[in-house]
This record gives sequence, structure tokens and C-alpha cells, in this order.
Amino acid sequence: MQQNESKIDLKGVVVGDRVQGEFVITERIERTTTAGDPFLILKVGNSTGQIDCAPIWMEKLSWADGAEQGAIVQVVGDITSYDRGGKTKKQITISAPLRVLPKDQYDPLQFLPSIGDTIKIWDWIDRQRAEIRSNTIRSIVDLFFADDNFRLQFEKTPGAPGGAHHSRLGGLLQHTYEVTSIAKTSARTMKANVDLTIAGALLHDIGKVEAYQIQDGGFTATIKGALLGHVVIGFQMLDRAFSTAKLTGKPICSDEELAEIQHIILSHHGSLEFGSPVQPMTLEAEIVHWADEMSAKANDVQESLADNENFGSGRSISDKRPWRTGKKLWRSTNNWNQD
Repeated sequence: MQQNESKIDLKGVVVGDRVQGEFVITERIERTTTAGDPFLILKVGNSTGQIDCAPIWMEKLSWADGAEQGAIVQVVGDITSYDRGGKTKKQITISAPLRVLPKDQYDPLQFLPSIGDTIKIWDWIDRQRAEIRSNTIRSIVDLFFADDNFRLQFEKTPGAPGGAHHSRLGGLLQHTYEVTSIAKTSARTMKANVDLTIAGALLHDIGKVEAYQIQDGGFTATIKGALLGHVVIGFQMLDRAFSTAKLTGKPICSDEELAEIQHIILSHHGSLEFGSPVQPMTLEAEIVHWADEMSAKANDVQESLADNENFGSGRSISDKRPWRTGKKLWRSTNNWNQD
């Protein structure tokens, strides 16, 4: 079977496929054999996923000249397999020199996984903002979500780097939608302050726009993100925005009211070992914490179920415990829609 489209579905390829297409180099590792001979290991990806390349041995190292991490290359090869820890994985065995494409011929964002069109999610979020009855709370939310520059940053930011939950362009936007939807329903059920809960859910991860970046063909932490973490950065961002608003006009809210929303941001990971300097102390903070957990964990299960690598044997139960879930999963074959 020949796959020669410019964007090859890396989740759909099978052993024996011939591939020819453009990929981003997401990892380049130079190593030596026990005999001291150099060889090279590459990982490539596109918007559908990532895949390892078979080792490039010493006699063919020139095939990868210029193929540095973050470069866009044209790859010609075959889908083969290898064993890692008793698990069979797919790889591309390269059969021709890689052709490095000039940077002005491509948009790096096209090679990253993406949630796709963001219009419907933004429309939903803007409706939630408009329905906030408290002018004070709406004004705090609008410090960010009424700012066009922030919105552009926000919709490009992943929910997490390194293949964790919502690790794609727009992933943070999708995660925020899920958290806000879950938290809003929970707040109504538990008779919490709905406006405050919505505000906390919308703002809980704003720090990720400064904590994560697009670099070398993937999502990575910024230096600030690595040193401080997105929870603390989000607290700082709200504090800066509030201070700026205070200097330019009438204060939006009291310091104590600001602290209550900042508390939701700081406590949304639930405990110190998971990155929160404080535990949730209010009903609204507790709701946002568990809504955040539900969105993240459900996405881990959702994407692990969709990953054929976890079901290489063809059985409905995963071969091993996917790293994102820490437990085996079952692909249900029941068709509940045919009752």
C-alpha cells in the first residue's frame, strides 16, 4: 500500500506501507555502538502523531545532514516494526536521503496536532462571559478574555506538553471549555456561586500561555514555565492585570475578592505534590479542582483508547497499561445506539 500524501496518517499506517511525505523532526539523538561507530536515531511527526525512524547507521549518516530537531524534511521509506520491552512498535525505515525543506516553504504549525476549528468553542466561552450576572466578576474575566492578543495566544497553547492531556494546538482552549462546562453544572447542583465558579474555571490555566511554547517541532516548557509552573504564573498574571487596571481607573474589586479568585487558580491542582501551593478552601475552588481533574483524566483515557499502539495484539483490552492512565483499558464493542 502506497502512502504519498503530504500529510500521512501516522496512526493509520501499517507494517508494509510505503510512505513519502513531509514531517517535522521532533527528536534527534546521536549515539555510538559498542564498537564505537556512530549512528543516529530520529523521531518525526506531523499533525496526526509521531513515529520513530529505524536507526541510521554510520555508512548512511549523510542521509540526515541538516535534519536537526525542528527541521521539516521529506521522508521516503517503509513502515516496519521493532520490539521495545516486549511490545511491538511501528517505525519508518528510511530508504533515501532526507530532503530538508527551506523554512520559507512551510508553516511549522501545520505539522503540530490541532483541535481544528476554534470558532464554536470561542462562541460558547463568550456566551458564558455574557451570562455572568456579577459586573465585578465579569470585569475580572474580561481582563483576559476580552483581550484579542491574549485570545490569539490562548488558542495556540496546548493543554500540556510532552504528549500529556490536550497536547495539541487549541488544547488549552478545549480543556478550558470542558472544565468550565463541568464546573458550571456542578456549581448549580451543589448550590455554589455559579458566576465565581465560571470565572475560576475560565481563568484557572491562564498561566499556560506563558508556561508553554512551540519550539523545535513540538510543545515545550518555557524557562519561566519550568522554574515557576503554570499555576504560580497564572496567579502572577491576574495580579499584574489587576494592578494595571487599578492604576488606570477605579479598582475592579477589593483585594479580598481578588484573593478569592486567585485562590481558585492556586489550588486547582488540589495539593502540593501535584503543583498547588494551597489546597482548595472554598466550595468553588473544590469544584474547579475536580472539574480540572475530570477533563484531564477523561482526555487521557479518550486518547489512549484511540491509540492503536496500545492495542497492538488486536484484542479489545489493551496489551499493557498506557502511561497516561496507569491501567489497562477496554474498547467496548457494545452498540448501545441500536436498542
